[in-house]
Amino acid sequence: MLWVKAFHIVFVASWFAGLFYLPRIFVNLAMVPVGSEAERQRLVLMARKLLRFTTMLAVPAVLLGLWLWLGYGVGRGAGWMHAKLAIVLLTVGYHHACAVLLRKIVSGESRRSHRWFRWFNELPVLFLAAAVVLVVVKPF
Repeated sequence: MLWVKAFHIVFVASWFAGLFYLPRIFVNLAMVPVGSEAERQRLVLMARKLLRFTTMLAVPAVLLGLWLWLGYGVGRGAGWMHAKLAIVLLTVGYHHACAVLLRKIVSGESRRSHRWFRWFNELPVLFLAAAVVLVVVKPF
């Protein structure tokens, strides 16, 4: 079980690293001056590659978490686990929202400002903090 837990932590940390940085690229894309097509294309390429890589990290993070929960019974029936699962669903939803936002940015449909993306960028920090507190403190 400790190997599964260790790799779960590694993949979760890596997944969140991508979720921390991807919206930062969106901030930069929102600030690209009109006519700076090369800069925009470079940032779009970075965002696409990071989204793909982050998705490849999210899959084993979730699967290993399910293995711990369903296979080893970690947190089964505990209130803190139900809250953590809600945080996981919110994080998966955030990840999906990043993919949708990138598609809108690429197609020119996004009208979000760099300030909006800066606030959007803070959500995964809150998700990670909540998940860590729930797993370590087990408040309920």
